[in-house]
Amino acid sequence: MTTLTLELSNFVSKTTYLQAPQAIQDQLIACVLDYFRVASIGQRMPWSRWSEAFCAKTSHLGSSKVLFGEQHLDAISCTFLNTIYSGSVDADDVHVGAMLHPGCVVISSALAIAQERGKTGLETLDAILAGYESMIRLGLAIQPGHFKRGFQSTSTCGVLGAAVTSAKLMFEGPQCAEKVAQTLGIAASFCGGLTQFFHSGSTVKRLHAAQAASSGVKAALLVEAGFMGPSDILEGEDGFFRAYSDTLDTDKLLVGLGTRFETSGVAIKPHASSARVLSAIEAALTLVQNHAFNSQDIERIDLGVPKVIFGRLTSTTPQDVQAAQMSAPFCVALALYLKKNTTQSINMDDFENHIEHPQVRALCAKVHCHLDEEVESTSTQESVSAKLSITFKNQLQVTEFIKAPKGSASRPYELSDHMIKLSQELETRFSKEKAEQVMNRLLNFKNLKSLTIV
Repeated sequence: MTTLTLELSNFVSKTTYLQAPQAIQDQLIACVLDYFRVASIGQRMPWSRWSEAFCAKTSHLGSSKVLFGEQHLDAISCTFLNTIYSGSVDADDVHVGAMLHPGCVVISSALAIAQERGKTGLETLDAILAGYESMIRLGLAIQPGHFKRGFQSTSTCGVLGAAVTSAKLMFEGPQCAEKVAQTLGIAASFCGGLTQFFHSGSTVKRLHAAQAASSGVKAALLVEAGFMGPSDILEGEDGFFRAYSDTLDTDKLLVGLGTRFETSGVAIKPHASSARVLSAIEAALTLVQNHAFNSQDIERIDLGVPKVIFGRLTSTTPQDVQAAQMSAPFCVALALYLKKNTTQSINMDDFENHIEHPQVRALCAKVHCHLDEEVESTSTQESVSAKLSITFKNQLQVTEFIKAPKGSASRPYELSDHMIKLSQELETRFSKEKAEQVMNRLLNFKNLKSLTIV
């Protein structure tokens, strides 16, 4: 009997990068470029030092290369570290409808296994595409109930995304689909990740993507060692779908699988914050750019939001940097205070340097979030809208509506934009010549014979 799990596994075993439409091939290369840019930023964060100290005690030498260094570790530990770098600053790519970040999980696991097994760039892109599509479709199938029950889907669906990515690279021939299904069967028992951090703060979200990616790699290695997981783990009576959602829609998992690519809906972020507040940030920066005013002149700020973020992402009293990145009011306040150009990014340094800034906090307290019908009706599975109105002490008012933020599927960056942003980041580490070498290898990813990039 063919199960949903096996249908997905058959897709994973057969799909190839070159069979995908050119637009999807180009999208994945853009995601790879952005992955390395964000990982370079994340590698400098304090929690990366904590993670490196942890791995120093728990890892062993291997063939998988840690990014931006000379260290080679076992695939599980390397995946963990590289995902900490690439997935912990909330600047990585995102699928809004699935409510998850595929790139940091899928690309980290793909690189680690590909390096360990001596795979080519093209074989690695095959696995990355399978991982993106599987992880996104699984997220779409279980949302929004999954989120409403307190789960973060990067941390849950991410385990399954990394599992199929790893299995695609590890298993070949007629047994591949069965091995992928068995890997999913084991990986599903590793899924976890709760969103209490939205309410209480903490640094646990910095770990979520990394625990998912490394757990998915572990699941594939366990199948290779001889373990088996249930081949109906997704749809079984006590399987993943029943355990993790009460709004299941399996059509979103299977309809169009292999012909309609959900990877097309992946957004690449301009700012280090939740994808669901990017429109609010852009609205604030646009108002700053179009109207001359000082933040001290502001009497009140009204932010129209959709239901999906109301409550979870609308706190006016974030307790730490992570919570501030997830707070639409704080992000708006920070954007208004910094007065950056709309082409500039609000980054981790901005959040860390202003988390207790009195003027930013005062502006944040002036933000009043409310449900807005136009924002609700124009928000989609690809982007979240926002309507921002500022009332000044002289009673004048200005308003900006952003239907979809820059970087979303309907307003994508050009490849040249990604190249410029990556080059600028790489040149903070390397000579211009070395940065160009890395860029050329990434642009030529499908023809690489070796996956040691940086």
